[in-house]
Amino acid sequence: MHESDPTVVQIIDQRRLPHEFVIEDVRTAAEMAIAIRDMHVRGAGLIGAAAGFGMYLAALETAKSRNPSSSLENAAQALLATRPTAVNLALALEQQRKAMADADSAGERIRLALETARAIADDDAECCRKIGIHGLELIRRMAKEKKGKPVQILTHCNAGWLAFVDYGSATAPIYAARESAIPVHVWVDETRPRSQGSKLTAWELGQEEVPHTIVADNAAGHLMQSGLVDLVLVGSDRTTFTGDVANKVGTYLKALAARDNNVPFYVALPSSSFDWTLRDGRKIPIEERGGEEVKYAEAWQNGEVVRIALAPETSRAVNYAFDVTPRHFVTGLITERGICRPNESDILSLFPERSQP
Repeated sequence: MHESDPTVVQIIDQRRLPHEFVIEDVRTAAEMAIAIRDMHVRGAGLIGAAAGFGMYLAALETAKSRNPSSSLENAAQALLATRPTAVNLALALEQQRKAMADADSAGERIRLALETARAIADDDAECCRKIGIHGLELIRRMAKEKKGKPVQILTHCNAGWLAFVDYGSATAPIYAARESAIPVHVWVDETRPRSQGSKLTAWELGQEEVPHTIVADNAAGHLMQSGLVDLVLVGSDRTTFTGDVANKVGTYLKALAARDNNVPFYVALPSSSFDWTLRDGRKIPIEERGGEEVKYAEAWQNGEVVRIALAPETSRAVNYAFDVTPRHFVTGLITERGICRPNESDILSLFPERSQP
């Protein structure tokens, strides 16, 4: 929230990182939808929080509407359509719908929407903090085996505090290890085509003074073959209650390489990233973004972001944003309630309230 104007929500415009830190003011639900769709903000947890505040802005806009319910639902549908894979988005919108359903005045609706948006954000931060605590024990055990040498961790995409409200999911254990003086080194996949690893994860790790090295996406297999990776640690945009994991495209290939080289492959996620209605990961909707993200790259030149062509202009490009890693390639899931194996019974043992009667 803006310090002096409660009708303005402020976000970090991640498109400008790592070269420039820009705070963007968002004033309407439509602007928030654009911010999510065009990836001013991105990352499962942050998308959910942004959608929550988008509905708060919608509540402000409908204060004088003759049909506020219809206007709010239109805003919710517009936000929902922005990014189809991350389940946090739909969850946040449903929380806001329920919160505002019984409001008997515009003022009450606005108050409830703001309270709910803040609760979504606070819950995200607290879940990630706890993920850090549970994941720390995993890294601590590995550190004992390494006898003082850094634990070598490979990441893919960005699942840090830029992708959530704070701490991050996959980075939370890394930051906890750093705070506990456990030596770690992070191999940062560049994560084409938008380079969330080299642009965002590397910048974030630098801010936290965590030793790291950027590598091309396709170097991960070589690193594992060479014995240079102790742990693969990634986030998730949607995980079925049976343990299939949708994450940034390329994650599946990391899991295959990890299995072939006996490298533990862990997924860190808050419970808000579980899809409690979906059993089969093959049914997770996979976002397909514009092919220009593959054919062009953004670079920093003379203080400005410029677009550079990488491929023949006449060539077609397809851009799948996510892939699904089947549960049998996942060693374990790190959640706010602990670490479990990626199967229905173990997941539901941590979250028994989600069991079907």
